[in-house]
Amino acid sequence: MTRSNAGQNTQRRYEIAEDVLRNNIKDGLLPRGLVLLEGPIAEILQISRAPVQRALLRLEAEGLVHRFKGRGFLVGPQGRDVVPNRTDIKSLGLVVLQHADEALQSRSSWERIYNTVEADVAGCVVFGKYRIIEIEIANHFNVSRTVVRDVLSRLQERGLVRKNQSSHWMAGPLTAQTIKDHFALRRMLEPSSLLAGAPLIDRDRLTKLFSQLVTLEELDTTNHLKNIEELQTRLIETCILTTENEQLRELIRNNLLPVGASERLLRKLGLPGDPTVITELRLIVELLIRGAVTAAAAMLETHLDAAMKRMIAQMKIVAIIPGPSVTAGYLTRVE
Repeated sequence: MTRSNAGQNTQRRYEIAEDVLRNNIKDGLLPRGLVLLEGPIAEILQISRAPVQRALLRLEAEGLVHRFKGRGFLVGPQGRDVVPNRTDIKSLGLVVLQHADEALQSRSSWERIYNTVEADVAGCVVFGKYRIIEIEIANHFNVSRTVVRDVLSRLQERGLVRKNQSSHWMAGPLTAQTIKDHFALRRMLEPSSLLAGAPLIDRDRLTKLFSQLVTLEELDTTNHLKNIEELQTRLIETCILTTENEQLRELIRNNLLPVGASERLLRKLGLPGDPTVITELRLIVELLIRGAVTAAAAMLETHLDAAMKRMIAQMKIVAIIPGPSVTAGYLTRVE
């Protein structure tokens, strides 16, 4: 790695994971055909799976790894002669340079518990309103009240929690109106960002995304649905977050957090998905490939309108499902 220690410390976790994997691939420690799975890599780097997943998607865009019919990615570019090598990556002695390891492990206390708290909160708001008690979070994770306030403040910035008139931290309920509000923001922000960033879109990544969407359209419904979240993420990163306007990118990311968390929960509840999502995404990408940027932005608006209606329809189903029997101890249901 050529980055200085200071530069390394400013990187996000997925960028550090990406650098670590890239260097090990280029140095030959991770041989061509090796199966890369998020879980073992996350354990080695002592981070969550989300940044590993994002790192692998970025490496795929570079052609350093590729997908195959099994789970995970294979090291190297796609080719018919590649045979999956399922050697445990932990046995290969992945090289993690000291400054990368320090950068990964120097996360402050709030970062170490943030993902868990976010998941706990997102997992219950579909079912109603919950009060979040600071001291109980502190006891649950064995951290200080200051750390808890850092976590809750960041959740508040992302629209997942709020303070009521009594200064109590509250989460939920996720209602049809809140969904409409989030999608109204998406409709204002995302097409504009696509239009502004279109000249900067990576054509290779766009073409690969298009090929995958076309392939998935030909598969059965099960294969459609299990790939939706990943494909939506790739579309957003490839086509929407390319604008040079950092504030616009941050607004989009923050607004997507509660929407994405709620969509994941609805999928976990086993609610039926709609494979037409894949076709909508494919049309957006196809229009961009053809240079019809304005039409692509209009198709994105159509997709967002349809996505909002689908989510509200699923919420009506949730309304008759009993709430979770077990929630985190620091979440108290408010009637």
